Amino acid sequence: MGISGGLRMINALSFDLEYWYTAELVCRCVPDEKEDQVIEAVYPLLDLLDEYNTKATFFVLGKLAEKYPELIREISENGHEIGSHSYSHKTLHELGIKNFEYEIEKTNEILRSITGRYPLGFRAPTFSIDNTNKWALDILVKNGYRYDSSIFPVKTNLYGVPDAPVVSYNPSRNDITVHDPDGPIIEYPLSVIKFGINIPISGGFYLRLFPISFLKYAINRVNMERSVVIYMHPWEMYSHTRKVQLPLVSHFITYYGVNSAFNKLDHLLANFKFSPIKEVLGL
Repeated sequence: MGISGGLRMINALSFDLEYWYTAELVCRCVPDEKEDQVIEAVYPLLDLLDEYNTKATFFVLGKLAEKYPELIREISENGHEIGSHSYSHKTLHELGIKNFEYEIEKTNEILRSITGRYPLGFRAPTFSIDNTNKWALDILVKNGYRYDSSIFPVKTNLYGVPDAPVVSYNPSRNDITVHDPDGPIIEYPLSVIKFGINIPISGGFYLRLFPISFLKYAINRVNMERSVVIYMHPWEMYSHTRKVQLPLVSHFITYYGVNSAFNKLDHLLANFKFSPIKEVLGL
C-alpha cells in the first residue's frame, strides 16, 4: 500500500476545510463582525494543486458546505475527495453521543446533496477521538464511513492518543490503541517520526513550525516504512487571515509561520507524490 509503479511512495494530502474562527484556540475570542475569507484562502490552494496535477482529501465542515455549496461541488468535480469534518466543529467531548450522531447524519446529507455521494472518510475537529469517546467509530460505521483520520499518536494539551499505532490499522471496539483485524473501520493516524518520543510531522502547526529541510528529511525517513498523511487548513496558508488577540502561546501556535506555509506546501508538492486518503488506503 502506498507504493507507485516507480517505487515512489504515495503519501496522502488532506485539508480540513473550516472557518478560520472555528480553530480551537480562536473560537472563544472571535469578534462579532468577521469575514469568512473562505474563497480567498481556497482558490489559490486549488490552483497550486492543479499546477502539480495533485488531488487531495478535503474534510469539509457541514455548516461551511451549506454556505458554499458551489465551492464544494467545484472541489469534488475537480477530482478531490470530499470527507466530513462534522457540522459545527465542536469536539466530540463537547457533543456527546446523540449530538455527534446528529451532526454526522446532517453533514452526510449536506455533502451528498452537493456531490452526489456520501463521504467515506471522517476527521474529528481538533483530533478529538480517543478512548473516552470510542463510540464515535461505531457511529461512523453505521453511517457508511470506511475510514477515520482523527487519531494523533502524540500527547498535547488539546488532543492525542500517544499509545496508538503509527500505521494504518483497524481499531478495536474495546480499545482504539489496539489493532483488531476484524475491526469494521480503518484508522489512518496522523503522521509522526520517532526520536525517543513521537514527533508530529503531519502538517498544521508542525508544518509551519519546522524548517522545510527537516520536513523533507522526516517524510523521506518515514517513507522508508510507510506513507505519511499531511493535513493543513486553508486559513493557515493564507497570509491575510485575520489575527485576533490571543494569549502569547496560543497566538504563536495559531499564527506562527502562516506567511510561509503556502510556499512550504509548494515545496512538498514538488518533492513528494500525494493522493487523496481513500486512494492511498485502496478504497
